[in-house]
Formats: sequence, structure tokens, C-alpha cells
Amino acid sequence: MQILGHKPTTTAWIGLAIIAVNLIVAVFGPLLAPYSQSEIVGGTWDPPTMQMLLGADQIGRDMVTRLIYGARMTIGVALATTLISFFIGITLGFAGAVLGGWVDTIISRVVDVILSIPALILALIILGVFGSSIPVLIITIAVLDSTRVFRVARALGMNLTVLEYVEAARLRGEGTWWIIRRELLPNASAPLVSEFGLRFCFNFLFVAALSFLGLGIQPPFADWGGMVRENAAAINFGILAPIWPALAITVLTVGVNLVVDWLLSIESRPSGAQAEL
Repeated sequence: MQILGHKPTTTAWIGLAIIAVNLIVAVFGPLLAPYSQSEIVGGTWDPPTMQMLLGADQIGRDMVTRLIYGARMTIGVALATTLISFFIGITLGFAGAVLGGWVDTIISRVVDVILSIPALILALIILGVFGSSIPVLIITIAVLDSTRVFRVARALGMNLTVLEYVEAARLRGEGTWWIIRRELLPNASAPLVSEFGLRFCFNFLFVAALSFLGLGIQPPFADWGGMVRENAAAINFGILAPIWPALAITVLTVGVNLVVDWLLSIESRPSGAQAEL
């Protein structure tokens, strides 16, 4: 595997392996889980056995099964949120950069207003009013996160729109969306891919945090943040039940960041001609 001729480093391979394992678990969760996600198979916080390798949760459900289903829900929601936020942020950011004038001013001022309010507080207000259904959760976080993507996309677009090939496209009479799709997006793909990894980590942790506060993914669905909250009292008895979902969150976040660090090192690395100079 190579990107722009650069082979992954050892840490990048570790990150890719972590991401691959989590994606496999998320996609094939029902086939891998030994039980259904709501099935009670033991007592409260039962210790690990051959049938329950990590023990049971607060109502006797298999912890391994809950972790597998939690991966599917938590990663799925975070990924859907990031994809939507990038679609909104890149579209508006590049549109503002290309069109300029009052269009750029209006979009930028709306984004400034949203950014002036702490994201967690605004999310708690919206979810408290409209409920914590999965569609509402995804749209809320996506809109809030798109403001950060907008700032990055607009900055990249402002740098690219002054280049000769964009000016040539304008002189040919190409439309705004053609310029965005054929000129700006391909030439801004490298930093946007890195930003996608960073924003996924933020959204992943944001979903987990909202679930921990009770306003994220709701029962009967399993998710890692909610599992930490549900089993938090086990710490008082020296039981490791809340440690497993917290560890899963940590490992995936570290894995994604290892890959993002490698991508950022590629972007900052000079080309062959520059290196020879």
C-alpha cells in the first residue's frame, strides 16, 4: 500500500490494522457476536468465564457482545456524521471561495455565530428539544462539525482560486460547481483527507461523550459511551466492566491518529525536486 509513492511507517501500519479490525467488527458484528445485544445471559457484573470472556454488564448481558454491537453503532454514527459534515462544509467553503462577495460574507457570518457557541452546549440544547433519535443526533453533530470543515475548505479554496488553472477555467466560462468539482476538490484532496481523519476522531469522541451524558445513542442500542455510563458504578467494587468500552474508544482514537499523523507527514514532506535543492 502506498499513497503518492510513500509507504506507511510502522506506526501507520499499526493504525491501519486497528482501523481495519474495528471496521470488520462493525460490519460483521451480528455474525461475530456470540449473543444478541439485549440478551441476558448472566447476573449483574458476573466475572469472566469461557462463555463470557469479559464478564457481564450491569444487567447480565455479555460484555463482548455489547462491545461488538457498540462498535457498529458508535463507529457508524460517527462515520455518517463526518461524511455529511464534509459534504456540507466543503460545498459551502468552496462556494464561498469561488463566488466571494455577499455569498461568502453571509455564509462566513452564519458560521461565526455557530462557532461562537460551545459545540457541546449547543448540541445538548438541540437534542434536549428535538430528542435523541439517531437521525437527529447525526444531523445535529454534522451541522455543528461542518462549520469547522467550512473554515478549512474556505482557506484551501481561497488559496486555489487565485491560481492560473482556476482563472483559465473561469475564462472558458465554466460554472461554479464545475470549478469546485474538477479544479478545487482534486487539488485540495490531500489536506482534506487528513482533516477527515481528525474530524472523525472528534465526532467519534463527541458521540461517545453525548451517550455518556445520556443524550446520545439510546437503549436498546449498544454504544461505547453509553456502556461506560451504565457500568460506571462497577469501579466502586473493583470490577472492570466500564474499562472495556473506554479502552475500545481509546484504541480506535489512537489508531486513527497514527494514520492521520502519517498523512500529515506526507503533506509536509518536500517533493523530490525540492529535497535535492
